[in-house]
Amino acid sequence: MITNPYQYIKVIAFDADDTLWDCQSHFEAVEKEYCDLLADYGTSEEISAALFQTETRNMPELGYGSKAFTLSLIENAVKVSQGHITADTLLHIEMLGRRLLNIPATPLPGVEEALKAIRSTGHQKMVVFTKGEILDQENKLLRSGLWSYFDRVEVVADKTPRQYRELCATFGIGIDELLMVGNSFKSDIEPVLRLGGFAVHVPFRLTWAHEVVEEFDHHRLARISHISQLPQLLQGK
Repeated sequence: MITNPYQYIKVIAFDADDTLWDCQSHFEAVEKEYCDLLADYGTSEEISAALFQTETRNMPELGYGSKAFTLSLIENAVKVSQGHITADTLLHIEMLGRRLLNIPATPLPGVEEALKAIRSTGHQKMVVFTKGEILDQENKLLRSGLWSYFDRVEVVADKTPRQYRELCATFGIGIDELLMVGNSFKSDIEPVLRLGGFAVHVPFRLTWAHEVVEEFDHHRLARISHISQLPQLLQGK
């Protein structure tokens, strides 16, 4: 009889943004300043709604991350202003987006302690599995000081079932030997569960609208309120 469902896990994959460090609050701060800049062309709600539509339309070509977001900011500004936006304001918007390339990436409380505890057991390989632009994500991981805890860093355009299968193939494991830890139910949890893997949901206080999805319970899903609870969970406690 198996008392610990995680005893056969060989690889633990960690999401990065809003799991290891705060990211969404920086995007929301930039969006607020952006809406203030464009106040002559609509309310904050109208500008944000138009921006979300622009981002969503651009995702198949631009993907995710700060650079894709910045391009959407600029495109949306031209559209909502009907081409009347000034070059100075566009430059200001570009600088807002560039600021996102240098967010602190300070580990969230308890993250480093949890990684250290898991790493010390030597029971599983540990990998960062995140979506976005590779240089941006790698730079954040470097600034965080957490790189040394991981055996591998995988940055993908999106977290599709194919990407999860390829992650397992990279380590030579079955999907039932993978545990994904993350804050996004849509990207980190649901795909893994549907493939037959394990997942731990660690919600963040903010959720990007694009990541909102209906959640569900599952026998291979654990929910924790804080990442500091992860080491004990893995021990079956």
